[in-house]
Amino acid sequence: MEPSLRLATESDADLLLEFMREYYAFDGHAFDLPQARAALLGLLRDPLLGRVWLISAGPEVAGYVVLTLGYSLEFLGRDAFLDEFYLRENHRGQGLGRKVLELVEEAARSLQVRALHLEAVRRNQAAQQFYRKLGFKDREHYLMTKWIDRTKRKSGH
Repeated sequence: MEPSLRLATESDADLLLEFMREYYAFDGHAFDLPQARAALLGLLRDPLLGRVWLISAGPEVAGYVVLTLGYSLEFLGRDAFLDEFYLRENHRGQGLGRKVLELVEEAARSLQVRALHLEAVRRNQAAQQFYRKLGFKDREHYLMTKWIDRTKRKSGH
């Protein structure tokens, strides 16, 4: 089945938050509904920050994918982060993920993105193997993070 992407709008927020809750539980991230809603709405309201798409597989919404936009001298211009990518379990292992990422790469190219980054939790070997098959490389760098706005800090991070 060929997946399709639909640009999400504010009216999709409740469905997206449901997907986010499932994804965060799967990946072991803390989920705070009010903070997640505020962050999601901020992204949905400002296309300069990135894009959020709902993933459809036939008549069913199968998940979501988020691309956030940045800029990097190292990568010679606009870069992007595949910030979140979630398919419900019953849609995994069918080739949808690969096809969705092809659509996201095409969209990123249209936004003049030169490099695409992502992260996978270390214990999720299946995700790492999947991304490597699609051409993502481990750059032997560690992603290091420091929360500087302590009012928005998520527990566990």
